[in-house]
Amino acid sequence: MTKIKLWTLLLVLLLTVLVGSASAELIGEEQLGKKIFFDKISDPDSMSCADCHSPQYGFTGPIAGINIKGSVYRGAVPQRFGNRKPPSAAYATLSPIFHYDEDEGLFVGGNFWDGRATGEMLGNPAADQAMGPFLNPVEQNNPSKEAVLEQIATSRYAGLWESVWGEPISYATPEEIDINYNRTALAIAAYENSSEVNQFSSKYDAYQDGIVELTEEEEWGLELFNGKAMCSACHPSESGPYSDYPLFTDFTYDNLGIPKNPDNPFYDMDTVYLDDGSPINPDGENWVDPGLGGFLATVPEWEDLADENKGKHKVPTLRNVNQQPGNVFPKAYGHNGYFKSLEDIVHFYNTRDVASEGWPEPEVPENVNTDEMGDLGLNDSEEKAIVAFLKTLSDGYYVPE
Repeated sequence: MTKIKLWTLLLVLLLTVLVGSASAELIGEEQLGKKIFFDKISDPDSMSCADCHSPQYGFTGPIAGINIKGSVYRGAVPQRFGNRKPPSAAYATLSPIFHYDEDEGLFVGGNFWDGRATGEMLGNPAADQAMGPFLNPVEQNNPSKEAVLEQIATSRYAGLWESVWGEPISYATPEEIDINYNRTALAIAAYENSSEVNQFSSKYDAYQDGIVELTEEEEWGLELFNGKAMCSACHPSESGPYSDYPLFTDFTYDNLGIPKNPDNPFYDMDTVYLDDGSPINPDGENWVDPGLGGFLATVPEWEDLADENKGKHKVPTLRNVNQQPGNVFPKAYGHNGYFKSLEDIVHFYNTRDVASEGWPEPEVPENVNTDEMGDLGLNDSEEKAIVAFLKTLSDGYYVPE
């Protein structure tokens, strides 16, 4: 091994240690949230938040065999599956409270792919989101809020709860249950808002800080990202109203025309039943994901806007979009995991409407975005350059000051 290669290896190892050390400095509520995030609080006790939102994989799904097929993760009851792939928990705390932008005529903010964790309950969409999976029968399957609190009360970190909130965890009355279940969600959101999760430590961040230069291909990819490819229209590469750093999402919703994922296990959930005897998915293979429109249809204030938002899903951050333990690990992209590589989804954006490409029909043909994608005219080298740039967005490259 040459001296240059040896020093490069040692520098990478040092940076890895430093990043790990920096991200471990959590204050009380963040520490509590991390303990809860990694605890298998489920029924049966087999599933934690981290099982679907693993740090080593950009706080999304960590199982290669699932990602390469249906992309939807099984719940604590292993026969039960939900309907969408896990979104990243990283940078989710920066999403604003769900609202309708009258000037733009579109919805902004919230969490989950369909925006139903609005942030109106606890003041942060990430905290609202954290309340959902614990009680979802196709996820952690706890029978009640009280059951969640009981497991925290008997955990090894119960003392940390008392230190953070100034009193032992209690659940003797409905009021205590609600207060402390809300505190559970707020603690998880505090962890998700910490520097361990929202690191801003990618090569692109180092580039913006003037520490490194992008390669010629990466620089070209950034130019295309902001220009010909129009990626930055929804994934802005500069800081915006919600952060001093670029978030690579505008927190809006879009129908990209993604086809059905035929391997989605949710299509088989018409023969898997909940405790009350009802099928998880009574529509079986005929189910169509309504996305944002489905959520809006449940809210009287916005139900009149449901049809024009059918099939739209949250614009995800592109930070950590390539975060993985190796170059060959399969990750899934799109709300249903239809795409299995950055190359695939970039090619789809570029050629969706090019007849000779033979892409399947969109799952929801209404409201498809035809303004900023579909036939961009990018050549193979330009697609590769965009992918090269996207790979600069993985955290862990350096330690921010």
